[in-house]
Amino acid sequence: MARQDSGASGNRRERVAAALSRLAPRLPGFEAGAILERALKSPGLRGAAPETAARLALIAYARHVFTDYDALLAEGYDRDSARHFVLDDLDAVLAMWGAAPIPEADAATGPDESSGP
Repeated sequence: MARQDSGASGNRRERVAAALSRLAPRLPGFEAGAILERALKSPGLRGAAPETAARLALIAYARHVFTDYDALLAEGYDRDSARHFVLDDLDAVLAMWGAAPIPEADAATGPDESSGP
């Protein structure tokens, strides 16, 4: 039985990794590994479709690592405001990786990010 669980887990890993590769074709390997782990371990993403898990993990990772999002939260901004203020920087990182930008209407959505990068 453990073998089946391991196989199912491995299969999910492969599907999420493939989705991440399609979504961000220029994503460096070391970043891809961190994002993949986030997609697989985040409680809010475990049951999501591979494409959804990959996209949300990609956005959350880039937001935390490559923008001032966490600093804005520490200054007292609410999540929606902080996300609005970092949207251009976030979109620039996504573009660098070959990923689609975030529509303004979707900027305030996503998984709970209290766990950090």
